[in-house]
Amino acid sequence: MIDVSHVTKKYGKVLACDDVSFHLDPGSVTVLLGPNGAGKSTIMKAMIGLLRYEGEITVGGYPNKSSEARRILGYIPEMPALYPNLTVSEHMEFLRRAYKLDESCAKRAEELLARFELTDKKRKFGDELSKGMQQKLNLCLGLLPDPAALLLDEPMIGLDPHAIKELKSTIEQMRAAGKTLLISTHIIDSVDMLWDRTIIMQSGTVRANVTRDELARSGQSLEELFFSVTEPVDDEAAEKPEGESREERPRRRLFGGGRR
Repeated sequence: MIDVSHVTKKYGKVLACDDVSFHLDPGSVTVLLGPNGAGKSTIMKAMIGLLRYEGEITVGGYPNKSSEARRILGYIPEMPALYPNLTVSEHMEFLRRAYKLDESCAKRAEELLARFELTDKKRKFGDELSKGMQQKLNLCLGLLPDPAALLLDEPMIGLDPHAIKELKSTIEQMRAAGKTLLISTHIIDSVDMLWDRTIIMQSGTVRANVTRDELARSGQSLEELFFSVTEPVDDEAAEKPEGESREERPRRRLFGGGRR
């Protein structure tokens, strides 16, 4: 569904993404992990077409900046970008018209607002909402078009337990419907049970790209894999492969990036 091929992005002299490549399958949830500054948000903004970059990104076989790709690719940013003078209902209606969605979408809008407990906030303006409510509205706006592929950048930050439960349920339903989802986060516990594949980035590069089954066979947990590829390795231990521990062996096998 989505192919990212040899994408490099620089901000001046800073290399934010360095030759990043991966593939996202239909009907799958991929978790993009990495410490702050790893390049996660940069690659997602490149995928949605908000940045210039070197390399190639396609969505459903179309260039990601084409009108065909934009019709099937959605994006929920980390920071809500709401209009202070529009109410919650008006935000939903504005998006419906922007995407030229038919009137039947009004029912979906009501269902989303109810699901994320915003029904009684429909007449509140964007700048009257708490940060948590703004994030809920941010989710509703991203989910309204029901895209075939959806990128979510740190979607659970600021959400209350009910909203997190509903978001996880929504993600599982979208996967079951054959949608492609990419979730960026640096909070491992928030996504530990959701993912089919994990991509771990550090310093702008892909350091690991593995499926849940591959990780299970290695004997590592997601947390163990994360720290094994993002924290420094003792040089002396690395020089003695015959004496490596059970924890180090999976790292040697799973370490690396690119497409899998």
